[in-house]
Amino acid sequence: MIAMRLVRPLIATAMVITATGLPAVPAQATRQASATPTLVDVRAAHQPGLDRLVFEFRGRLPATHDVRYVPRLFADGSGHRVHVVGGALLQVRFDGADGHDLRGDVTYGPQRRTYALPGVIQVVNTGDFEATLTFGVGLARRVPVKVYTLTRPSRVVIDLATPYRTVPVRAYFRGADDRDTAVRRPVIAPATAFGALQRLFAGPTQAERARGLRFVASKSTGFSRLTVERGVARVHLTGPCGSGGAAYTIADQIRPTLKQFPSIKWVKIYDAAGHTQRPDGRGDSIPRCLEP
Repeated sequence: MIAMRLVRPLIATAMVITATGLPAVPAQATRQASATPTLVDVRAAHQPGLDRLVFEFRGRLPATHDVRYVPRLFADGSGHRVHVVGGALLQVRFDGADGHDLRGDVTYGPQRRTYALPGVIQVVNTGDFEATLTFGVGLARRVPVKVYTLTRPSRVVIDLATPYRTVPVRAYFRGADDRDTAVRRPVIAPATAFGALQRLFAGPTQAERARGLRFVASKSTGFSRLTVERGVARVHLTGPCGSGGAAYTIADQIRPTLKQFPSIKWVKIYDAAGHTQRPDGRGDSIPRCLEP
């Protein structure tokens, strides 16, 4: 008798729900509807007059998004400086969004990626914690930005104007056959040598990486200054700098990248402390940290 009294209320409740005419919602569908949006793709392409950067999400759009220029970028949580190549830095923040699955695996592909576009140079993840997802975008130049959203699928779109003239230059990376390989990049005239060096430090695109190209950084994190005077280019590296005992270093990529320009005959590379072995006279020079 006790069992019968327990079952009857359950049946009655079920009859009431059916009588209302409301469709039953499976528990799995309810969980999916309330799930945090997940980033599944980051892509960029050039359109007439602009570079378009797209963040695509599975599920609904993030609760909020914020896009702004910043002087530098820091990793969420640790506060460590994040190095992103560009003449201007854009911070993109999504609140109420994830970039990983339940196992903690990244859902949108490489966390640092390079583009061979007139404006967008690099896109780098700077945080994915407690449903806050942030990225740094390195741009060739600070330009007007337009941000809007699209649905089906859910996307946050950032249009970056490219109201300037670019010229093609070459950046030299190490190939799978251990030979230097030149790739083409668009840079803003007239600062073509500076633009070529920026593109070198940004590294290969994903397609170029798939072909076996790589950037040998020799522990450097970038460069702080480039000057060209009387045929001599002087490059000041940032970061610790070190060859690791290798004969091939970052210098072997910097030299051909800069010497493609007729105005540059010699390249002198300095460490972060401002030292190089042969600072004066004609001829190339490297700091001691790049010796094998």
